[in-house]
Amino acid sequence: MVRKANANSSKAKNTSKSSRAGKSVARPNVPDFSAKDELNAYREMLLIRRFEEKAGQMYGMGLIGGFCHLYIGQEAVVTGIHMASKKGDSSITSYRDHGHMLAVGIDPNGVMAELTGRASGLSKGKGGSMHMFSTDKRFYGGNGIVGAQVSLGTGLAFAYKYRGEDNVSLTYFGDGAANQGQVYESFNMAKLWDLPVVYIIENNKYAMGTSIERS
Repeated sequence: MVRKANANSSKAKNTSKSSRAGKSVARPNVPDFSAKDELNAYREMLLIRRFEEKAGQMYGMGLIGGFCHLYIGQEAVVTGIHMASKKGDSSITSYRDHGHMLAVGIDPNGVMAELTGRASGLSKGKGGSMHMFSTDKRFYGGNGIVGAQVSLGTGLAFAYKYRGEDNVSLTYFGDGAANQGQVYESFNMAKLWDLPVVYIIENNKYAMGTSIERS
């Protein structure tokens, strides 16, 4: 299923036509990315970068227990995709999830509280870096098992279709999950049942801490 993208805070341009091999071809609507949208995108990316820098610093000081996978360098991916989504779309991602939570509007204080094991955190301080979610924001994790979120995100898409809701499941995963069996099983199911899911591969060239050259 393909849905035309629209920015949250802008109007889409009218459909235009171009000529290809003598035939008139309609072009899909393109979001009108205004100067205000550009500023909002920059602000969002900067928030993610500064948050992750501070999280990395605190992890080095021993104030964050367990794992802490940072999203530095990938801020533009989730920011752009979220701005092209619409209300009601769901998001699900891997263990590298802090930036995704900030992009969907989750309170940074709640995220940081969870990282530091406080009761005021999103998972009451028991989930840590990799296991946070917010049903209010339709953000379903944060998943510690490599590739697990792909089948779960496909299930979210099935729920949308079953309920007749006009939304999509934004399902993110990295290059490290691309060799997992459930990923291709999910692709197959999504195609067979024509599910409203968008798979986004964030290739940061590292699977947890292993570079693609060494994997």
